[in-house]
Amino acid sequence: MNLEKAEKAAQRIRLVVLDVDGVLTDGSIWTGEKGESIKRFYARDGLGIKMLQAAGIPVAILTGRVSAQTAARAAELGIHSVAQGKQFKTRAFEAILAEHDCAASECAYMGDDVPDIPVLRMAGLSTAPADADPMIAEMVDWVSPQKGGNGAVRSLAHFILHAQGKWDALVEARYVNGDI
Repeated sequence: MNLEKAEKAAQRIRLVVLDVDGVLTDGSIWTGEKGESIKRFYARDGLGIKMLQAAGIPVAILTGRVSAQTAARAAELGIHSVAQGKQFKTRAFEAILAEHDCAASECAYMGDDVPDIPVLRMAGLSTAPADADPMIAEMVDWVSPQKGGNGAVRSLAHFILHAQGKWDALVEARYVNGDI
């Protein structure tokens, strides 16, 4: 990981795309007695997403699984671009880029496992949670100090917005002064 290279890439980011299981969640799949699945999302990751959005950087979700919980969390956070059930993620990633009129070089992607490899290779800033598969952690531009579902996305938001010189002003405007 070359931190200087990652910071330069972060300065160009206009779109953030996130995997779900292992990124927005800790990767656990809890199943109830009737077969229903349950996901746990971390509030601080949600705040990081809101900070990116407040800075004019949209966030999209790209996941291999289909989950009503993912759709509900995305709606709650104002994430309008949600691609679920995408086992092969390349075409869906290209569609998200087109939807946002964004080049891959202007997009950050956070993934944690083998299905994320093609998109991680395409993204201008490839990132992973601290507990990503070791192969993924070795190939990305930046590894979060936090685990998936436990602040990885929040730390990514901070990393990007700090590199762009926006974090402190957003905190002041949004949470200290209440200007936004």
